[in-house]
Amino acid sequence: MEFGIFVQGYVGRRAETDPLAEHRVLMEEAEYVILADRSGFKYAWASEHHFLEQYSHLSANDVFLGYLAHATDRIHLGSGIFNPLAPVNHPVKVAEKVAMLDHLSEGRFEFGSGRGAGSHEILGFLPGVTDMDRTKEIWEETIAEFPRMWLQDEYPGFRGKHWSLPPRKILPKPYGKSHPAMWYAAGSPSSYAMAGSKGLGVLGFSVQRVSDMEWVLDSYKSAIGRARPIGGFVNDNVMVTTTAVCAETHERAVAIAAAGELNHLQSLLFRYHDTFPRPDGIPEWPELVPAYTAEVVELLIAEELLICGDPDEVLQQCKRWEQAGADQLSFGLPAGIPYEDTLNTIRLIGEHVIPQIDTDPIHRTTRFRQA
Repeated sequence: MEFGIFVQGYVGRRAETDPLAEHRVLMEEAEYVILADRSGFKYAWASEHHFLEQYSHLSANDVFLGYLAHATDRIHLGSGIFNPLAPVNHPVKVAEKVAMLDHLSEGRFEFGSGRGAGSHEILGFLPGVTDMDRTKEIWEETIAEFPRMWLQDEYPGFRGKHWSLPPRKILPKPYGKSHPAMWYAAGSPSSYAMAGSKGLGVLGFSVQRVSDMEWVLDSYKSAIGRARPIGGFVNDNVMVTTTAVCAETHERAVAIAAAGELNHLQSLLFRYHDTFPRPDGIPEWPELVPAYTAEVVELLIAEELLICGDPDEVLQQCKRWEQAGADQLSFGLPAGIPYEDTLNTIRLIGEHVIPQIDTDPIHRTTRFRQA
């Protein structure tokens, strides 16, 4: 199992007391990726969100990733996601950005796509549309066109329901062999199966606990085994995200997590991701999920909803994900946690956890692409 981190420009309540909060968050998250690169993490994923106040201010992730392409050496940089819906980003512009980042990173770019966070975000780009199902239709029409834009000398053009283009040379072409690995941000079992059938890796932002891996793998691995890939190769990969806090002692890690305003992040998640099922006990915004106590954090650890503890404990918790079949475990770093404590989490995991689990020096996606 490989390791990654996930950043999204989460500002939270910091702006209430710090007028430079937005700037500091973006610069801090860039430093997290740079340290993760030095610490043995293989992937860094950056979101693309729009209009989601406090929850995500990382709207121009292509710019963010372009900076990181120069600031890092080994880590693969992924769009988690680029939104390829024509009303949001013209598909040709997306293809050009992917190829450009592939060059700037010298083959370290990962192309994750998806349909956006929810109605507040996506319907802002679709005036008069009230049905989120329309986004599936636009994505399906578009996704298979990207390999054709990258691999054909002249793209023969496209005329679809939602966008069109006359024959043109799409430049630049990707760096080296084939094209960057392609991923899809999936939620429901049917989405995992759909991604697998197209040969796409899955960004499993909806996987909450280790026990969820059973239905994820059932849906995905059977489909990927009979995939008709839309791209140059099959990216047989399931990435899952979870929150991680690591400190020198268990007690210190729990105290950091309890003070990290995880309840605010959870409340904002369900404020904006209105396509996710709302669990019992999650109130309607602006009412917040109750603040987490040390007892709540201990319960989350026991229920395998949070990776938290000293390095030995975090190692065992990560091994549970590996045993369950995750190909990549990507850590969302709790946004309310102080900068130095977050850096320490990255250092400790890089020193004590990753070398015990990921012993392959080559990235999984690199092997697929080179083959």
